[in-house]
Amino acid sequence: MAPLRRLRAIAHAVLVICLTVKVAVAADQLLPGAGNAAAVQLSHSSPLVQSAMRYLIAQAERIHDRQLRAATIDILKNPKTCAMHRRGLATLEAQDAVIQTLFDQGLISRADASAFPAGVRAGVFPPVLEPDSDCPQLPQPFQSAPGSVFGGHHSYPGGLPVHESNNDLSDQHLASQYQAVYGSTGRGGLPMVEGYGAVDKHRPAGGKQGDLPIDQDVIFAAPIWHDWAKTIVFQWNADGSEFAEFNFGGAGTQDAWGAAGDSRTGGHHILSLAESMARGLSPLLVVTQASAHAAPTNGNEFKVVNWLRAGAIIARIDPVKAGYLTTDAAGHLRLPALGKLGDVNLNAAGQPNLRVEYALHNLSDADYSFSGPAVAEVSVLLAALAPEFGYDAADVSAFNTRFRNPSLAYLGAERLLVLYGGNGLDAVRHELQRLRQVGAI
Repeated sequence: MAPLRRLRAIAHAVLVICLTVKVAVAADQLLPGAGNAAAVQLSHSSPLVQSAMRYLIAQAERIHDRQLRAATIDILKNPKTCAMHRRGLATLEAQDAVIQTLFDQGLISRADASAFPAGVRAGVFPPVLEPDSDCPQLPQPFQSAPGSVFGGHHSYPGGLPVHESNNDLSDQHLASQYQAVYGSTGRGGLPMVEGYGAVDKHRPAGGKQGDLPIDQDVIFAAPIWHDWAKTIVFQWNADGSEFAEFNFGGAGTQDAWGAAGDSRTGGHHILSLAESMARGLSPLLVVTQASAHAAPTNGNEFKVVNWLRAGAIIARIDPVKAGYLTTDAAGHLRLPALGKLGDVNLNAAGQPNLRVEYALHNLSDADYSFSGPAVAEVSVLLAALAPEFGYDAADVSAFNTRFRNPSLAYLGAERLLVLYGGNGLDAVRHELQRLRQVGAI
């Protein structure tokens, strides 16, 4: 086949995959994903995914706060961990009451709700196992969940732990960088930049820490908790694609305390906050977690506030009493003054109560700028190479479950795209040949 015809054929095959996934969006998101068990098996066999899980567990074990350490280890290691925010929400009446409150509070767009193929209830309350018990069960463990919607970053079985490993490392390095540049002192106790090697020196595993009071427990834990609900939201279909995600946390128009603003975000973000709140985790951890999708700076405080509001409604708690939000003189819900921030009323001056942990966590979640395009571009490469390995990209189910998903779960899209950029298609082909030799594809 001529090169141009070949490229057109590949593009058509990738388009067929995308269209098929859209048609399957509502395959049945009211029931646990038919492909969850296969995803668990694949993630369990991937050295990349298993090493990511070991790393995250090791990070969780370094948390000093006993409650936070126990809860974080629980969501990673316990096969029977509870979805605590789903307690008491088994009936349609209970779920609809929560959804109505979200509507009433301007935290769901009615247009979005009408357009979501699976229905708004499936978007806010994706199916879990044993929903009417005191311990509703996850439909899949942390280790098998993807990092985002199908075709997005880390969208393969085990993509979630790989994604969070990158984010956890990033958050640590960012905190160490701040210590090296802003937290180091020289003669007379005056600040100075330490220079080369300072970041390694300030890593929390040992060495000089710097004098900035950055909460290391939160640095370790926030990236792990942020995407927890992807275990529920992004379940696996039998053809190797994923459930669709419903976006909420705002109505998309007048979200900024009644002024123009759009605070809608992925449902996994809101549901993860609901879980942290239902487990009674600290305000510093929860507000930091809420800042992953937008730091509360440069006019974005309203977004973080709305996400906390939505999470609290689903968790059925009062966010002000729990310390996750506060009220300012105008009666607006705002971020609380945590630590020593309350010494001066920043809200009165029109400023948010900003902790450095919020901004660092937000920066640490920015890997999608490369990892998202990496999946899209590597999908084209895999479609081009599929015939050499006995697969046809137009056969969506076989391509996804036996070639695409294993290739990404074992190798990672980021690795493959970097290799392709530096060494060409032969480098990708060589990686896939390794997988064939071990029987992974």
